[in-house]
Amino acid sequence: MLFVKEVMLLNTFAQSQITHRSWTSLLLRGVLAIVFGIIALAVPGIALLALIIVFGAYAFLDGILAVIVAIQERRVMPRWGWLLVEGLAGIGLGIVAFVWPGETALVLLYIVAAWAIVTGILEIGAAFTVRDWLIGLAGIVSVAFGILLIIRPGAGLLSLLWLLGVYAIIFGVLLIGHALQLRMRSTEAMRARGVNY
Repeated sequence: MLFVKEVMLLNTFAQSQITHRSWTSLLLRGVLAIVFGIIALAVPGIALLALIIVFGAYAFLDGILAVIVAIQERRVMPRWGWLLVEGLAGIGLGIVAFVWPGETALVLLYIVAAWAIVTGILEIGAAFTVRDWLIGLAGIVSVAFGILLIIRPGAGLLSLLWLLGVYAIIFGVLLIGHALQLRMRSTEAMRARGVNY
């Protein structure tokens, strides 16, 4: 029985070390989402090409950070593949936005909608795996946003910008909240083990 306790403590310690290293990536994802949302709300008259470039850069960077976190946490995060697939999807959609920048706003709308739905479904799946309601809530917001874009495509580019801005800010706040939770848990676990960092 003592062996089981030691393994559980070691696993908790390993998780806290990994969480301590990777919470900043999650925080950065949240900050990038908020910055993207503020740009979309503050400058709604930007050209379609600029929107595509900003969205492509955001999806690409968010995807890279998701892949990094998935790889860093693969030893302690059950079914870390969900986050890896989410990251790869973001990278792929970012590349698509860069390769075909001259497409119409409707194509961008469907790219954003597909990205939000795919990301949301993967986050909901990850939330059930790691039992974290904030990730699940972020996934629900993503799916709802994507469905809304598909149902109301005629709302226009300005509406898309506003919806995208609000969505990105909410999503960013949720990711930052989760990152801060992870940091707090990591700090508590490290202190419980008597480790100074």
